[in-house]
Order: sequence, then C-alpha cells, then structure tokens
Amino acid sequence: MNSTPRPAVAGANPALETLPEQPHPHLGLRPARAVAAVCICGVFAFLNLYATQPLLPLFSHLFHASEAMAGLTVSASTFGVALAAPLIGAFAERLNRKRVILVSTLALAVPTLLAATSPGLHTLIVWRFVQGLALPGIFATIITYVGEEWRRDSIALVMSLYVSSTAMGGFLGRFVAGMVTDAFNWRWSFVVLGVLTLIGAGMIARWLPPESPRVLAPHDARAHGLRVVLSHFRNTRLLATFAVGFGMLFTLVATFTYVTFYLADPPFRLSTFGLSNIFAIYLLGLAVTPLGGYLVTRIGMRRGILLAIVLCLAGEAIALSHSLWIVILPGLGLVCSGVFIAQSTAASYLRMAAPPGGRVSAAGLYLSSYYIGGTVGGVVPGWLWRIGHWPACVALTEGVLVLLLAVALAGWTNAGWSTH
Repeated sequence: MNSTPRPAVAGANPALETLPEQPHPHLGLRPARAVAAVCICGVFAFLNLYATQPLLPLFSHLFHASEAMAGLTVSASTFGVALAAPLIGAFAERLNRKRVILVSTLALAVPTLLAATSPGLHTLIVWRFVQGLALPGIFATIITYVGEEWRRDSIALVMSLYVSSTAMGGFLGRFVAGMVTDAFNWRWSFVVLGVLTLIGAGMIARWLPPESPRVLAPHDARAHGLRVVLSHFRNTRLLATFAVGFGMLFTLVATFTYVTFYLADPPFRLSTFGLSNIFAIYLLGLAVTPLGGYLVTRIGMRRGILLAIVLCLAGEAIALSHSLWIVILPGLGLVCSGVFIAQSTAASYLRMAAPPGGRVSAAGLYLSSYYIGGTVGGVVPGWLWRIGHWPACVALTEGVLVLLLAVALAGWTNAGWSTH
C-alpha cells in the first residue's frame, strides 16, 4: 500500500507527520494477529506493576512496617513510571516503535528478577522503582502505535481491547504473586514474574507487526521534542485529559491497595492467597471494557467519561459494606469497570487532542500524570487510614472523583456528545 503524508493540522508541528488514518499494510492481512500482539504488550507490562498488592499485609507484618510504608512497594513502581514517561515521550518520537517496546520489555525483566534478592523492604522498594522506569517504553509507545496504525473508527475498539489485556495482566500478576508466595515465599514470586516477562518479550518480538513508514523532516530531535512537550501545556484539552488520567489511577490504586488491609482485618480475615483472588474482579474488565469501547463510539467520549466516573462513585460507596461478596462484586467490580472504561476513553481522546507530530510525547505526559495519580493514591490514603481506616480512604477517593467529574465537563468541551 502506498501512502502520502497527511496535510499538517493547524497549530500542529509538521516536523513529524504520522499516518493514523491509513491501516498498516500488515494489519489488513492479519488483523487478529496484530490485535493479539497489542494485547500481549498490555498483559506483560501490567503483569509486574501491581503484583505486590496482595502481599501488602504480609510485608507490613514481615518487615514491621506501616500500611503506608508497605504501600510504597506499589507507589515506587508508579512513581518510576511517572518520572520516565515524559522522557520517553519527548525523545522517542523518531524511534522505531516496535524496537522501543521490545527493549523496554527485556529491560523490565532485569529488576523483576533482582527484586527476589532484596534483603529487606527498602531494597525491594528500590527495585520496584527501577521496574517502573522500564515500563513507559511499553505503555506510551503502544498507545501511539495503535493510534497511528489503525483507522480512526477502529481506534476506540482496539484501545478497549488493549485495556482489557492490561486488566488480564494486572490480575495475573497479583494472582501469580499471591499463589507463589502462599506456596513458597515472596522471593519466588518475583523469579516467576521475571521469567514470564522474558517469555512475553519473545512473543512481542515474533508477533508485533513493524510500524508503517513515517515521514520525518530533518531537525534536532531533542529540541523538537522539548518544543512539542512545552506546547502540550498550552492545550487545555490535553490538560483536562492529563487530569482525568491522574484521578482514575488514584482511584484504582487507592481502592485496591487499601481494600487489602480492610479485607485482611476482621470480620473478613483473608489470607495472602485469598487477597490475591479478589483481583479476579479485574477479569470483568475483559468483557466490560470492549463493550464500553463500543458504547463510547455510539454515545460519544464526553458521555463515556461521565458514565465511567459515575460507575466509580457508586462502586466506592458499595465497597463500604461488611459483606465480602458485596464489597467485591458490585463494589470493586463497578470501580474497576469505571476505571477501565475511562482509561480507554481518555487514551482514545488523547489522539484527538494531541497534534500529529506530538502524540508520543502527549502519551508520555498523560502516562506521567496517570502514574503520579497512582503514586499519590498508594501513599496519601495510608495517612487517612490511621484516622478512619477504610471509610476515610473511601471518602477521600469519592472527593477526588467528584472533582474529576467537574474537570471532565469543563475540559472536554470539544469532545462532543457523539462521535458521529
């Protein structure tokens, strides 16, 4: 298939133009395999990110640490992502997308394996931080890859499938960590996760199609990248999208980190393996997110993000129940469904809000704000836990969601109520 560069958009930097409206020539022949490869990226990236969540009560007991200190094994990774994401976004515009994804996946396996050698909690936190540094090369690049290689009317659906795969990866990471820890010890859980990550890198190398050609104008890549990044802070639609990302991961991490302490205490008293099983609710995202992606194509992105936030608000309130099944099924189920729908909607809207020559850097900044939200969500509720335990954490999260609702209404003014 021959294609020519798309005309520059008003206000966009024409130095680097991509071809998002044209399908990749390989995708036309092997669409299922290409989608599967994108999903594999989601699975193996998120296999590691939140793997310590079911182990937090164990770490708190084993290392005589507070809930907030144990929670740093989650926040350290999200903080690493937040720091590295804008750097990847600024300097990876001109790099080969598949190569960045593959190298990042291989790099991720190293600190994962080394985490098993940690003599104590502080060293483990350091290795978790290094894991986070490796992840944006997968996250930011695959979001841009989908936006450039699929037709516009297919992006929301493919992105929703990718988000579903991240839900599968998030569940598998927590489940494997809890199961291996329960059967052996927490060190072996990192060995298993590291080996699985290496296997994932091999699958990505074999199955992910190469990107389509891009037209690159000669210029200094670093100066261009910095100019593009700075221009994003003058784009109100992008700023609102970054805020949405912050609030949604804050909600997810705050909820699923501190609910483990709630369910480890009376009257529930769940074991480490029992806590890992509650993350099976993430599998709901496998069905809900693609359906949500299809729904957003019918009702528009603005209605879609509002629906997602309302689902989270309802789930948080229900999760205050003293019944285990009510906490998990309608409570955590609605929260994760809302977050997954919001994530796929925001990632799709990011393509509309960002200029064609700055989509990787916009994705990098979005992921940075997203994971800053996760970092804050892993630490700040721990301070409130000492005051009011689980109800105080829920009240904080509900307040963030209400604020997020106002930001989405004010900032997504050009998203429209319909995609048609």
